[in-house]
Amino acid sequence: MEFGNDIEFARQLDDADPLKRFRKCFHIPRGEGKEQIYFLGNSLGLQPVNTREEINRVLQQWANYGVEAFFQGEEPWLEMHERLVEPLSWIIGARPAELVVMNQLTINLHLMMVSFYRPQGKRNKIICEARAFPSDQYMLETHLKHLGLDPKDVIIEITPRTGEYHIRTEDILASVTQHRDELALIFWGGVNYYTGQVFDMELITRAGHEAGAKVGFDLAHAAGNIKLRLHEWNVDFACWCSYKYLNSGPGAIGGAFIHSRYHHLADMNRFAGWWGYDKTSRFRMEPGFVPIQTAEGWQQSTPSILLYASHFAALKIFSDAGFENLLIKAEAMSRYLYYLLQPVVDFHGSSKINIITPVDNNAHGCQLSLFFPKHGQEVFKKLTAAGIFADWREPGVIRIAPVPLYNTFTEIFEFVGALGNAIADCK
Repeated sequence: MEFGNDIEFARQLDDADPLKRFRKCFHIPRGEGKEQIYFLGNSLGLQPVNTREEINRVLQQWANYGVEAFFQGEEPWLEMHERLVEPLSWIIGARPAELVVMNQLTINLHLMMVSFYRPQGKRNKIICEARAFPSDQYMLETHLKHLGLDPKDVIIEITPRTGEYHIRTEDILASVTQHRDELALIFWGGVNYYTGQVFDMELITRAGHEAGAKVGFDLAHAAGNIKLRLHEWNVDFACWCSYKYLNSGPGAIGGAFIHSRYHHLADMNRFAGWWGYDKTSRFRMEPGFVPIQTAEGWQQSTPSILLYASHFAALKIFSDAGFENLLIKAEAMSRYLYYLLQPVVDFHGSSKINIITPVDNNAHGCQLSLFFPKHGQEVFKKLTAAGIFADWREPGVIRIAPVPLYNTFTEIFEFVGALGNAIADCK
């Protein structure tokens, strides 16, 4: 598509957008009597209008039936998990039985480490990305200490080359080859939270397996954002949160993927709980853990049905829109944003602004990260004053993420104009 650099072209794109009706499915923040530009779907997605209805439905079931709501009513709570994993399977690229909706992201990562990080002798190394999101770093550090291992001896961090922002795939693969006899696990992020770099998860998984290691991913910034095919890629496990691109609310319930090849292993190591027990005999309350023969076997506690309801509300919108359609629009929005930004970058120069999100692959997601060698916070404050929700990350990065469900091409045009003015005002 050939883009135009004027407001009328942006409006034409919005008029022709087959997904434009979905913006009305969300509450858009307002300020000074008008809708604000919310480009923070990578941090907290907006509230779907139907969230209140779905939560109220659960509250009414609770009022009508008490605990029997697990078994009675039009939508018994015991069946709710099945209604979540079906639409989620299209987003994650997995079979429904390979998905479990439970807990939050870091808790689920600890649980997956119990099952998939099994150090034996010298085969105890973990390859991960440098400057991963701090929660992942803390999870690895404390989990290894719990096992009596020194993180400094175990963790191998891959960094960008000097003067570069991105980690090269060839450097990841070279490290796998170098440490193949000591490697127990590759744990990686699907999308880097700081730069927005999308990693080749299929290639990383293949390399890890060829080295005899397990491979898992943190999909916090990938789920609902980019195309995923976890089952086809043969990924061992993955975890994600659902409050970002999946719009399921602050502190929303998380999810995990466990490949089907592990579901029937009797000796699979795990931390177990009652809710993961075989459904047909769960209420016999017998000793000896017998797991459900799906990813649900990793559940521990009774889930929050209210959080289920919030997640369900958002997934209904995804199902209605069609995730493949959302990916097409996201790609168009991203290309349009790059098109408009490039003249701004060229005009002001690298001493004032740099795009650090990779543009040379077709799998980039919604996020765009802009690095400001100086005046970054001043630019950020001016954008905020202009009614634009963006995100500041030290040192010097403003992150934005126009998402296809509720953002528009006109908002992208207005943001770039406001950005150019903010930079020009900084001396």
